[in-house]
Amino acid sequence: MTEQTKEKIDNLIYSYSPDMSGLVEENKFLRETLENLKKELDRFKKPPLLLCELKEIIGDKAIVRLQNGNEFLVEISTEAKDIKPGDTILAEQKNLTIIKKVQATKHFNVEKFVIIEKPTIKWEDVGGLEEQENELKEVIELPLLKPELFKKVGIQPPKGILLHGPPGTGKTLLAKAVAASTKSSFIEIVGSELVQKFIGEGAKLVKEVFDLARERAPSIIFIDEIDALASVRIEVGTSGEREVQRTFMQLLAEIDGFKSLDNVKIIGCTNRKDILDPAITRPGRLDRLIFVDNPNEIGRKQIFKIHSKKMSLDKKIKVDHVVKRTAGMSGAEIKAVCTEAGYFAIRSKRTHILQKDFEQAINKVVHQREIEDKEHQIMFG
Repeated sequence: MTEQTKEKIDNLIYSYSPDMSGLVEENKFLRETLENLKKELDRFKKPPLLLCELKEIIGDKAIVRLQNGNEFLVEISTEAKDIKPGDTILAEQKNLTIIKKVQATKHFNVEKFVIIEKPTIKWEDVGGLEEQENELKEVIELPLLKPELFKKVGIQPPKGILLHGPPGTGKTLLAKAVAASTKSSFIEIVGSELVQKFIGEGAKLVKEVFDLARERAPSIIFIDEIDALASVRIEVGTSGEREVQRTFMQLLAEIDGFKSLDNVKIIGCTNRKDILDPAITRPGRLDRLIFVDNPNEIGRKQIFKIHSKKMSLDKKIKVDHVVKRTAGMSGAEIKAVCTEAGYFAIRSKRTHILQKDFEQAINKVVHQREIEDKEHQIMFG
């Protein structure tokens, strides 16, 4: 229906009766509703457009690549303006004619595998590791906060560090504390998660981890249990072991390759430094090795105070005696002692913790460790 026909109908209604203005308005509303429904129906009938990557422009034609990797030589419509190789474009489904350029949104599949956070742990929450703290501040914190200092001196700071030592000594805690102090994005991954089922997927995942780190810079990549990926390479092995080696070689290339890491630092963590490949610890990669051992008596006292500061302790508790009884324990075991002491108080229907609660807690943790040591000896000799 043309605009002239609509106007004639409205004039006819007015000439017939001036009081029929309400019918005219209703007629307009119904016509608008009908037009909207027609537009919506036409929209449903339109075929979908394909999302492609523009590879190359050849004269008035172009080469596009689809999601499945196939490439085609297609036409370019007059609506497609300011397109260049590398752009994401929309193309017709039948003949793949380029319609227009779209703004590609960056999305990393690697976000499914990593934990991205802004840690809130402060250096005050870390006890008994002053020497390790100082090394982390020199290698990680100082280059991120004062890069101009290294330019003046004329040296390149280390790209990464390797934290190694017994389990439960605070290696992850140190990494989170330095990330919080530098206000960096903390990307935490486990070495075994980088090993994928299909050939090439693990290497692609490693590349995306570093691309994501550069996108979120300043950032810290924390690879826990790095020995699952970076163990000594062997000449003969299964196809699975060869795929692990491919992934490992991609990690080596990303750490010390052509692309600059800029404000990206790597922290590796392992309990088995003895099985690591020398390529990962050579100068230029994770060249600063920091040993994190069980704390001494002063360190154990600091850790005990950190974990017990929110606890309702009896005034008669002898802290020095409790600390001496925790000799040989790691920071995680001291935390377990505080937790178990709280449980003993709860079982006795008390809200404050006594000296005997800590004594029982220490006995329980020591007994549990002895059982684990015996099981380890039976299994491995």
